[in-house]
Amino acid sequence: MPGQTRSRPSPTGLERFNAAPAEAAERALLACCGSHRWARRLAAHRPYPDLAALLAAADEAAYDLSPADVSEALAREPLPQIPADAQSVAHTALSAAHAAYEARFGHVFIICLDDMSPEEALDQVLAAIRSRLANDPEEERCLTAEELRGLARGRLSRMARAGAPLPR
Repeated sequence: MPGQTRSRPSPTGLERFNAAPAEAAERALLACCGSHRWARRLAAHRPYPDLAALLAAADEAAYDLSPADVSEALAREPLPQIPADAQSVAHTALSAAHAAYEARFGHVFIICLDDMSPEEALDQVLAAIRSRLANDPEEERCLTAEELRGLARGRLSRMARAGAPLPR
């Protein structure tokens, strides 16, 4: 109809990511996985036609990370969050488990909890740390890299769907 204008829908997170300057895209990617090499590689291969293509590229880049790249990413990872209502005994147990893990493997324990309810998270983290403490270092390196990929995939998915602008 004459005189009517159709407003353009807001760009998706993926569209903003694809259009962002390289530096802004890399900063957004570093929030998903702390490896500069990984972030540069994904930023350089933009634009991505859809989330599936971005996630496939992220997986491919993650599989190519060197041990130093994984160490860099792990150094930037926060500890898994403890539910605010957890009892102090749970906090103590988790702190002790994290300390034992870091002493054994030399880096923070990471686990992807994207598909887990907050009520299950604490028990899952404690069980996983205790279980993984028995791993040999090479087996744990592989599991850690897989958890890092899972975390990055979840963060990328949330970024690609988000309505918020990328970090400047």
